[in-house]
Amino acid sequence: MSFFDKKTTFDTVRLGIFVVVTTIATALLAVTIGNISFNPTTKYRAVFTDAVGLNQGDDVRIAGVKVGQVDKIALYQNTLAMVTFSIDSDQVIDTSTHATLRYRNLVGNRYVALTDGIGGGDRLKKNGVIPKERTTPALDLSVLFNGFKPLFTALTPADVNQFAFEVIKVLQGEGGTIESLLAKTASLTTTLADADQVIGDLITNLTSTLQIVSQRQANFSQLLVNLQQFITGLSQDINPILSSLTSINSLNTKTAGLLQQTRVPIKADLDKLRAVATTLDDTQSIWVKTLQFMPEKLNTMTRTASYGSWFNFYLCNFDGNVTLPTGTRIPVAYDLNSARCKK
Repeated sequence: MSFFDKKTTFDTVRLGIFVVVTTIATALLAVTIGNISFNPTTKYRAVFTDAVGLNQGDDVRIAGVKVGQVDKIALYQNTLAMVTFSIDSDQVIDTSTHATLRYRNLVGNRYVALTDGIGGGDRLKKNGVIPKERTTPALDLSVLFNGFKPLFTALTPADVNQFAFEVIKVLQGEGGTIESLLAKTASLTTTLADADQVIGDLITNLTSTLQIVSQRQANFSQLLVNLQQFITGLSQDINPILSSLTSINSLNTKTAGLLQQTRVPIKADLDKLRAVATTLDDTQSIWVKTLQFMPEKLNTMTRTASYGSWFNFYLCNFDGNVTLPTGTRIPVAYDLNSARCKK
């Protein structure tokens, strides 16, 4: 029993360690993803004329650094929005602090930006209110982009995003200058001018093409008529065409069968042809020499046969054997030994 008790205790300890480690890892992951801060915070409020697009949990930033988050958004005095937010207690907000709603990206996410006002002031008390006079709502992108709609229709999506982002940054006061915006606008205008030139060239070329078509209207009309007649003829001959396709299919089948039947003889012929080619290659010197002397031999034979359709031969010598019926072989030799034979 003690052995199983120890094993059970060991497994329980291992399970407990696994649960603790998993819980800690999950908690750290939740803190990281949720940007949860354990620093002491202080709540403040701000009155905006328009808080559309701002959501609970959005960032509160000072100089671009997150120092808190939005806790609550509620209607205030029927026409305004009261935004309650909390920031780290070590951050100082005074009575001159200005709150601005800004776009974090083109998707529409927003955040609250806190900036120091001119002249400074007393520290704002806990749960203090930043009045409407020291808040600025977010840009109305619908009105802004509707003004640029004719421009955007001629740009690529990448150019539209870049230009819109530059506009938002400049109008929100986040880096960049009016000069950089104007430079970007000039670049886009140049792009439009180049595109306009291309469109103009296209229209000019299209006009020239239409003029040529107009000049050759009779030929073009005749071409259309001939094309229509051709298509009509094909439609009328559809049955013969289909029958010919069937015949072509049958021909292909028979040709395939013929090739299959003659494949073995053709292979044998090719093998013999290869043997002939090999023999010709081996005896190349002989038949090349024969071909070289063939014209001279033919000339000589032609002169010999010039007296008639026969050849005159002069027998100089011969030798051989004569076999008698009894089987005896008698050698026979003849040599004229004349002057002609010695040439």
